[in-house]
Amino acid sequence: MNHFGEKIKELREQKGLLQKHIASRLDIDTPMLSKIERGERKAKREQLSILAKALSADNDNLLSLWLADQVYDIVKDENMALKAIQVAEEEIKYEITQKTK
Repeated sequence: MNHFGEKIKELREQKGLLQKHIASRLDIDTPMLSKIERGERKAKREQLSILAKALSADNDNLLSLWLADQVYDIVKDENMALKAIQVAEEEIKYEITQKTK
């Protein structure tokens, strides 16, 4: 699963930007960005806002894709992955309702 990297590449290509342009904004080398786009390396959380700005992308959308990839990598080999995600979803919903009270 590499929704985040695929989205970054798609947005970069739509803007007509080279990897070196985005890599320099992130203060990383071009091969590292290439690995992020291919899902071989993970972008750092603090890089998301830089990417969103550089690619004129919605930060929340990028964050949700990044988080989804993180969760998937953690649970992908677990037999109880779906159950665990459901439990986590219920906890998150509960926390959200408590914050809005």
